[in-house]
Amino acid sequence: MQGVYLGPRLRRLRRDLGLTQAGMAADLDISPSYIALMESNQRPLTAETLLRLAKAYKIDFSEFTNAAAPDTVSRLQAMVKDSILMDVDFGSLEVADVAHSFPGVAEALLRLHTAYKEGQFALADKRRQLTSEGCDALDPVAAVRSFLSARRNCFPMLDAASEKLFANITEAGGLTEYLQTHHKIRVRRLPSNVMTGSVRRLDRHRKELLINEILDLPSHQFQLAQQLAYLEFDEAILSTVAEGRFPNDNTRRLAHRALAAYCAAATIMPYAAFARAVDSRRYDIELLARQFGTSFEQTAHRLTTLQKPGQERVPFFFIRVDAAGNISKRLNSGNFPFARHGGGCPLWTVHQVFTTPRKVVTQWLELPEGQRFFSIARTVSAGGGAYGMASVDRSVALVCEAHHAEKLIYAQDHPQIESPTPIGITCSLCHRTACAARSEPPLGRQILPDNLRRADVPYGFSDS
Repeated sequence: MQGVYLGPRLRRLRRDLGLTQAGMAADLDISPSYIALMESNQRPLTAETLLRLAKAYKIDFSEFTNAAAPDTVSRLQAMVKDSILMDVDFGSLEVADVAHSFPGVAEALLRLHTAYKEGQFALADKRRQLTSEGCDALDPVAAVRSFLSARRNCFPMLDAASEKLFANITEAGGLTEYLQTHHKIRVRRLPSNVMTGSVRRLDRHRKELLINEILDLPSHQFQLAQQLAYLEFDEAILSTVAEGRFPNDNTRRLAHRALAAYCAAATIMPYAAFARAVDSRRYDIELLARQFGTSFEQTAHRLTTLQKPGQERVPFFFIRVDAAGNISKRLNSGNFPFARHGGGCPLWTVHQVFTTPRKVVTQWLELPEGQRFFSIARTVSAGGGAYGMASVDRSVALVCEAHHAEKLIYAQDHPQIESPTPIGITCSLCHRTACAARSEPPLGRQILPDNLRRADVPYGFSDS
């Protein structure tokens, strides 16, 4: 067997064991200078040396020779596909070599890329200036959206912890039983007038978790899972929030809440089981919701998070709007520009499905630059639950790039056509001159006077 060059891994093993080069050399019965040469990849590790390592330190030979984190190669491969690196030719072997031979360099590159993406999103989402202080400030909601988008709305560490929790919950017999057994917390459903404006409240003194009885079963289960996330994953959530380096408490609290909700969804719909179901059900949201006991919106939201490196599914953009066009939720694991610039084109059916409540409406979309997407939209309801209780109807949409649509059951009855609906990112950035739905002129275009001619669209534009 020829030797292999595993210098960085040998150095990391030695440091993990707390050994000096001289100490490891004594254990392996070789010279300290030879250890130094192997660690700097100037000499290979021979089969004999590897066997000595395995015997001396009781290490798994296969784990040592594949010491890079399991998802590092996949994460690097995703990173080199970034548009800023499009003109750089990366071979698959080069990426794997970096991951395996230089794990520290690989991790540094991944951290730098995440920071770069966050910087890009922060610039796009900058809303206003704090004139009193003379400095820029991010809108807290926009800052959290940028934080989630930079990570493609996927947190593998939280997914792994949630999957373990799901297994323990199943063994205990359910969420209620798990809370009672492991946290000595009793779950009680109480009337709205007792809950005084809350849907969930933890009474630490009485060791009770109080849930508003107006919640339906999916919302009830979600609230139990979210409280468990606060109880069991708070340290991990706070550590993840700290990565965002948010400027104020409001933003940190929003991020903390978003990640607790992420853990709740990952507990009810654990990654591996949910991903398998997604494949077998061909992304049928309603069928998936029935299988996991979740709502349409919860299920659609979870679909945006399936971007664990090496186990990716279709990358979706998710948006939730009310009848007035106000956006209350926006998540992005795909490449849809509405994630950065609003989402107010009236030609998009996400704004039209209020006329067909609870019916799934599909649509092919085409942006001015020619990119095509497939949209799935439907109304959802919040609130209500009892006579006289106010409810709110909203519309949610999932969007993916056109080439992913063949994986979705919704596209089988709506094959791609030659004339998709032409939409714009937002009127101020859309330069489609013949759009009758336009609400304002685009930036940079001269408006023609209408004293001699009135166009059949809201605005007429000069060619220059």
